[in-house]
Amino acid sequence: MSDQSPTERITCRFAVHVMPKGGILDPQGRAVEQSLPHLGVSGVRDVRVGRRVELTVEAADESEALAIVERLAHELLANPLIEAYRIELVGAVAGTEGAAVGAVAAAAVARTA
Repeated sequence: MSDQSPTERITCRFAVHVMPKGGILDPQGRAVEQSLPHLGVSGVRDVRVGRRVELTVEAADESEALAIVERLAHELLANPLIEAYRIELVGAVAGTEGAAVGAVAAAAVARTA
């Protein structure tokens, strides 16, 4: 049971990392890889290019905040047919001292489907 009153809310900062699934064509990654020799770089291969989306979520608790981010990642930020995503808890935002942030999202959430 939480020590928070029903009106208290926590604020968490998350990062959602979105990458093309393995086996999916990555033209951006291929372009980067093909440019490397022009920069005098060798020994780099299998380049994949993705994106990172950061967002701040206010919720009753960390579990609710993570559920919101999970839904956004699955329904909006990533195309589950061709992209995988991983959710990272960046931390609590200032002003949430005393909130027990980290218990639920300490382990990153990864979805490939």
